Amino acid sequence: MPLPYELFIGLRYTRASRRAGGRNGFISFISALSVAGIALGVAALITVLSVMNGFQKEVRDRMLSVLAHIEVLAGRAPMTDWQSVLAQARRNPAVIGGAPYVAGQAMLTHEGSVRGVLVRGIDPALEPQVADFARKMLRGNLADLRPGEFGVAIGSELADQLLLDVGSKLTLIAPQGTATPAGLVPRLRQLTVVAVFRAGHYEYDSSLLLMNIEDAAKLFRVEGVSGVRLKTRDMLAAPEVANELARTMSGDLMIRDWSAENRNWFAAVQIEKRMMFIILTLIMAVAAFNLVSMLVMTVTDKQSDIAILRTLGATPASIMRIFVVQGASVGLLGTVLGVVLGVLLALNIGPATAWVESVFGFQVLPKGIYFINYLPSDLRLPDVVAIGGTACVLALGSTLYPSWRASRVRPAEALRYE
Repeated sequence: MPLPYELFIGLRYTRASRRAGGRNGFISFISALSVAGIALGVAALITVLSVMNGFQKEVRDRMLSVLAHIEVLAGRAPMTDWQSVLAQARRNPAVIGGAPYVAGQAMLTHEGSVRGVLVRGIDPALEPQVADFARKMLRGNLADLRPGEFGVAIGSELADQLLLDVGSKLTLIAPQGTATPAGLVPRLRQLTVVAVFRAGHYEYDSSLLLMNIEDAAKLFRVEGVSGVRLKTRDMLAAPEVANELARTMSGDLMIRDWSAENRNWFAAVQIEKRMMFIILTLIMAVAAFNLVSMLVMTVTDKQSDIAILRTLGATPASIMRIFVVQGASVGLLGTVLGVVLGVLLALNIGPATAWVESVFGFQVLPKGIYFINYLPSDLRLPDVVAIGGTACVLALGSTLYPSWRASRVRPAEALRYE
């Protein structure tokens, strides 16, 4: 089947501009700049979004190593029948684990230093079903949190700040005071550090304190537990599973998932990704302006050709399609090259970063400053499709005005001085 002549001529103009010299050579140079600009913009956007997705995934995974996918609370009152609540939740096939907990806030003191901490009472036997503390332990283990001994596991940052280690003694001040004739007296309890963990997230490494659930219940005077923590088969499906549990579970319960508990952080990350997409799209817009310049000069240079085509019966719409094909082919070439380069760079960001560090002699993410000392990458097909589609739309849109100008060329005026 023969090609439409508009497509044939448009592709021929694209090839001819690369071979010819003189003015056509300058047009070819502008065309090459357009291809390079679009390719660099597409590659940069794919790489940056992949790195941002990688950081988001890394931080999310580290957070969920100490947080539950779903929490089931009994409102303001303690939960006394947590076994039945857990049994109801486990009926959902998406729930694969559960454990009770007691939570409270307290003050921690050691040799004159004071820190506010979040105390979480856990059952060492059930906790591995919902959190991966076993692999996060630097010293000691969860089994050392025995009831009645008031042993605690603390984060590595908190241990460094207070100069604590396994065997250290510290004092915890509970907000539930004891009423005396002299007034309300804070309740003090001496604790022993039996384990140190590193979750990889500063907030939890510096403020989370674990103890046996029975000790926490005595400390905060809780009859029962604060709630039940659940783990789902797919953490990304936790919001939908939480909605299902809210509809199917009986009782006056409050159910929340991990995304709701950290809503502000994830909202901030999404805003950053959108702004980065907009900023880097401007790079492709600049390349699209180069494409406009190239087509305007091509139309000016090809006015005699346009006039001859018009005298042979070509319509203004056909002339417009010829130059749309020429500009779109340049934009499509830049987009394809950018997608290939961006995908390769996103998939090999680690070796690329190591090469940059070795050549320029510096660390991108120094170990002493950042918890994540490498650039993670999470390449996602929807992002690649969206970026490629945006580049194609910009390239196609930039061809409309020059192509319209070409369709308005009058044959008699164009051939007057030929």
